[in-house]
Amino acid sequence: MRDGQPNGTQRIADATRTLAQMRYGVETGRTFLSGIQALARLPLDQRRLDSKAGRDTAGFVSGYRGSPLGGLDTELWRQASLLDSLGVVFQPGVNEDLAATAVWGTQQVGLFPGAKHAGVFGLWYGKAPGLDRSSDALRHANAAGTSPLGGVLLAVGDDPGCKSSTLPSASEFALRDLGIPVLAPANAAEVLSFGLFGWALSRYAGCWAGLLALTDVMDSAMTVDLNAPAFVCPPRPPTEPSPHIRLEDSPLEQEARMELKLRLATAFAAANGVNRLIADPPRPRLVVLTAGKVYADVREALAKLGLPTAAAITSAGVRLAKLGMTWPLDVAFIEHACRDAARVLVVEQKRAFVEEQVRSALFGRHAVEVRGKQPTVHAGVTDACAAAPLPAVGELDVPTIATALADALAEGGNTLTALDTAYLAAARHAQDAVRDVYLDSKQARLPLYCPGCPHNLSTRVPAGSRAGAGIGCHYMAQWMGRATHLPTHMGAEGANWIGQAPFTDERHVFVNLGDGTYFHSGLLAIRAAVAAGVNVTYKILANDAVAMTGGQPVDGTLTVRDMVAQVRAEGVADVCVVADDPRRYRRGWLWRRGGAGVRVLPRTALDAAQRQLRETPGCTVLVYDQTCAAELRRRRRRGTAVDPNVRVVINDAVCEGCGDCTAQSSCAAVEPLDTELGVKRAINQTACNKDLACLAGFCPAMVTLTGARPARAAAPDLDALR
Repeated sequence: MRDGQPNGTQRIADATRTLAQMRYGVETGRTFLSGIQALARLPLDQRRLDSKAGRDTAGFVSGYRGSPLGGLDTELWRQASLLDSLGVVFQPGVNEDLAATAVWGTQQVGLFPGAKHAGVFGLWYGKAPGLDRSSDALRHANAAGTSPLGGVLLAVGDDPGCKSSTLPSASEFALRDLGIPVLAPANAAEVLSFGLFGWALSRYAGCWAGLLALTDVMDSAMTVDLNAPAFVCPPRPPTEPSPHIRLEDSPLEQEARMELKLRLATAFAAANGVNRLIADPPRPRLVVLTAGKVYADVREALAKLGLPTAAAITSAGVRLAKLGMTWPLDVAFIEHACRDAARVLVVEQKRAFVEEQVRSALFGRHAVEVRGKQPTVHAGVTDACAAAPLPAVGELDVPTIATALADALAEGGNTLTALDTAYLAAARHAQDAVRDVYLDSKQARLPLYCPGCPHNLSTRVPAGSRAGAGIGCHYMAQWMGRATHLPTHMGAEGANWIGQAPFTDERHVFVNLGDGTYFHSGLLAIRAAVAAGVNVTYKILANDAVAMTGGQPVDGTLTVRDMVAQVRAEGVADVCVVADDPRRYRRGWLWRRGGAGVRVLPRTALDAAQRQLRETPGCTVLVYDQTCAAELRRRRRRGTAVDPNVRVVINDAVCEGCGDCTAQSSCAAVEPLDTELGVKRAINQTACNKDLACLAGFCPAMVTLTGARPARAAAPDLDALR
């Protein structure tokens, strides 16, 4: 406090609490939410709805982080006190399938004595690869069913454009195979409304409900109306068996109930209008079916073509249907949407998911042509739709959708204005250019490691060796000329070498493995390598944070000492630790219980340590201990880590522009400097993280300053600007 006024830190804390109250505390009116914040608010709203309805429930959230849901756990941790006050437990999973099993357990509470509540609703979250990994657990749990006042919602993070993934993802087919209905929100507001709908559906139909959480939806934000929903539950015949979980159950009985669950889910969706007609002319030239984020793109594309409103779309003879539940589709709704239509265009990402269901619903029923990304299929109509199919590769964009819509409208007799035609010509040109760049990875702008990132040095391998890639920031070593290739899925790093080793003269490989992945499932890969007796060195990159998704701590307690003790217990042939500051360990040794010691070496000894382990028969481990640069920067700002009172600058009068400082450190804070004498080097003091790796070379131009601070521009005089 200064003169009775709060200081800057206190003002920030007060503002944070105010924002949290606006986002999560208010129950009516409006608030501003991102997709992630809407997902974090969901269990709070469900608990409030239950409380108002007199239902004694509690909530449970578990899952595993991964973009586009990387910040969900952080947001839930921030609201821990509010979650606690409403009886919602947040317990992150060690990995996705264990988290799914934990959520499954919430539906079993009422089957035994001692239940504290009438029901527990569950929320599982995970990226698309986490859904794949958890299929066994989810299949069993969905077959078992939900409790009448419980219900389970799965938030599945999809990345169709492969912006932060090893493969493009679309989870609809996986969810369908598991027998889990699929909900497709188009924005943050629908994340809230569809999420609550999903829990209500799960309680009514006895099945789990899937909520697609696409990157563009989770990263977007909007003003949301906070309207308490009221769901309609269609009456069920009294003789109909219960779809819910039970204590005594057989696999065949569970299979028999699946058809009932899906029929109830479809009836619930129909009763609550989750699928809607946005524009409905009496005899349409074209029916457009779409869902989720692609619906927003379709509306933008129609606006670009001169149809900005529902009324304009109707006048143009286009019937636009927005699907909220894309599986199982309500056949009656599809027949109603496609009535009296000459052609139907299904606009969706990736493979034909909705389109196949539409074909199945309409074939042999009406004279309707159904066309999407696959070859044209006729159902009693001889006119072929000549427009090019929508691409199944990459991510749909507005120009591509606009082109397909314009072609379909032109075939239906609609005439575009000159302005629309001009846009369409530009869209076709942009579409071709963007697709060429998108599919050519050599033209993509590739990211680099942060200044001071431990992976700048840790991912290097000795001459003559190669490394296997894995999931984590170290994945980027593949495009940095570091002889690193062929990533595996998460937790299987190095297991591909078990299949290669017997059939090659190559004696040894290195494998990069992050500490988060190690805790998630990677220890099993090390165990497999030991069991197989292959020559491999795992480099466990211990950076003290899950860096890719926001710097969260590794779940549970995991230290370098723990990892060393674990891998030694697994029977590895040798272990070595390389640290940026070996002084953290007593006398340069890392001790484990029982007296056996492991030598701790400085970063300068990395190459020698790797060469020694390379020559050691069997499975060996090198633990590289250095805190994530981005997380270290955060901790310094918050005062929880020491900020070294030292800086490095380059005297450009002495610098000869050889670039050895960049070669030694691989640091992005070492930047080119154009001078009259050519390109030299300079340190970007704003980006520099002070790890001093650039000093490893011999360069008289490098100057170390103690006590120096970068000059800052004076703050503007706000009174003078008024």
